[in-house]
Amino acid sequence: MPSLSLKPSHKPIKNYYEALNRYAKLGIVHEGAVLSAFQQLLESCGRQFDWTLEQQFAIKRSKKQPIRIDGALVDSYHLPRAYWEAKDSNDDLKKEVQKKFAVGYPKDNIIFQQPDRAILYQDGKLVMDVDITKDRELVDVVRQFFEYRAPAIAQWEKAAAEFGDRVKDHATALLELIRKEEKTNKKFIDAFAAFMQLCRQSINPNLSESAVEEMLIQHLLTERIFRSVFNNPDFAQRNIIAVEIEKVIKALTSKHFSRAHFLSSLDRFYGAIEETAATIDDFSQKQDFLNTVYEKFFQGFSVKVADTHGIVYTPQPIVNFMVKSVEEILQREFGKSLVDKGVHILDPFVGTGNFIMRVMREIAEIQKSALPHKYEHELHCNEVMLLPYYIASMNIEHEYFEQTGKYEPFEGICLVDTFEDQNIQQLDLFSPKNMKRVDRQRQSNLFVVIGNPPYNVGQLNENDHNKNRKYTTKNKTGIDDRVAATYAKASKATLKNSLSDPYVKAIRWASDRIGDEGVVAFVTNNSFIDGIAFDGMRQYLEKEFDQIYVFDLGGNIRKNPKLSGTTHNVFGIQVGVSVNIFVRKR
Repeated sequence: MPSLSLKPSHKPIKNYYEALNRYAKLGIVHEGAVLSAFQQLLESCGRQFDWTLEQQFAIKRSKKQPIRIDGALVDSYHLPRAYWEAKDSNDDLKKEVQKKFAVGYPKDNIIFQQPDRAILYQDGKLVMDVDITKDRELVDVVRQFFEYRAPAIAQWEKAAAEFGDRVKDHATALLELIRKEEKTNKKFIDAFAAFMQLCRQSINPNLSESAVEEMLIQHLLTERIFRSVFNNPDFAQRNIIAVEIEKVIKALTSKHFSRAHFLSSLDRFYGAIEETAATIDDFSQKQDFLNTVYEKFFQGFSVKVADTHGIVYTPQPIVNFMVKSVEEILQREFGKSLVDKGVHILDPFVGTGNFIMRVMREIAEIQKSALPHKYEHELHCNEVMLLPYYIASMNIEHEYFEQTGKYEPFEGICLVDTFEDQNIQQLDLFSPKNMKRVDRQRQSNLFVVIGNPPYNVGQLNENDHNKNRKYTTKNKTGIDDRVAATYAKASKATLKNSLSDPYVKAIRWASDRIGDEGVVAFVTNNSFIDGIAFDGMRQYLEKEFDQIYVFDLGGNIRKNPKLSGTTHNVFGIQVGVSVNIFVRKR
């Protein structure tokens, strides 16, 4: 069991009592002031476990307003580990505890605290009721609070630590098996060759064999998670891309390979994920947990793909702000709304679906009756990587179920490379349904393009053949050709490498795609705001749009090494960030 290093002589304890003494001298006893002292104690202790104290933590309740708890300590997987509710000295703490439980407060590891007393419940039982004016009792209750592990959480901690390397080993073993079967198993050789041809036709023509092999590995290692955690037992038979991959897996297992036997040593890992997810009632919190599992899991055997695509997921407050801003601009500048028929919306780099889900919530808040038509006809998104595509499909479909009470497959998601799909000649051999979706999106008159494009210009090691690919065509219509003919041509800079950054291509692509009116909203690297190489890009943005809103969030740690981590950067990355909204009117 992990232990908290805390003694009466330690600084956090001394700081707590000093703060209370200051308030007492000033005659301050109300909850809003005195809670800050305990809050700082919890934050200090939380850092030992890499837990973050989220203030005013919301717990959803069916058909009721959510409960707002003063604080929850959340781990790196976005799992709440402990809850805290503060009261002032004038409250009858025992009565307050019962009131809170009556309205649905959790009983699993929650501390109710006032300056002179703390009551701790764990696993539904009262375990401590102590006088915390005594430093030893304060230390005891705080240590008990931090060191407690619910059974499912304890199992998850152990499994995550134990199986991290084993997952990588399984991925390596699967790759070796695939390479072996590619030489000896005629059925698999034919199935893999056909599948690779179809992937090249569907995603991009330069897709490597290793990328397709990785898709098979990802699917094999994660398919159970999508079935069980999302409570979707027919996932592999229903998802149009999973169906295609299962055909190849069937050929792979046609000889000596048993999927169940091969994955059996990971049973406890999968079981721990399933049990932990089952403890989370709020689906958005479950999504956060699974997104983090995905990122850590995915990075374990696909570091280079993650690096190439610049995988960074957008904090929810930024997503909320961008969706609300787009709705405001649509109303003010066009007399339109996200709910209106004819307003087609695209997230070209959907990741795990946060932007589309937030758009759906906004539509439901404005006019819930508009959501079915929007969902079926006017919401679009693309993803080029398999695992986020799976997660986004399920997240979006579940969000629709939450809003309407009906389960409908989401026809608006395509497994496709956004930068390629306007030029590549895609054949109907690869999942005709996916091709039909891509064609439908091509024909749509997009009015809103919103999302978080990939952000990196190059990789850490230029020798590892992991550079971002080029998008050029003979008729000069590829996105790299468009950047060269506009942003680069207009630039007076000598070095223009920065214009190869995918986020620059994304802005160029979206500028071309929305037609003669519409809104582009991207959160991106902020270097285009004042970088020398971006002078031509700024000229074109000014020329091509009628209104430009740039919210510079700073955070360029490379320019200012004194900055660090999430304190100064909303993504916790090295490059600066900005939220950008470009408006074009007829």
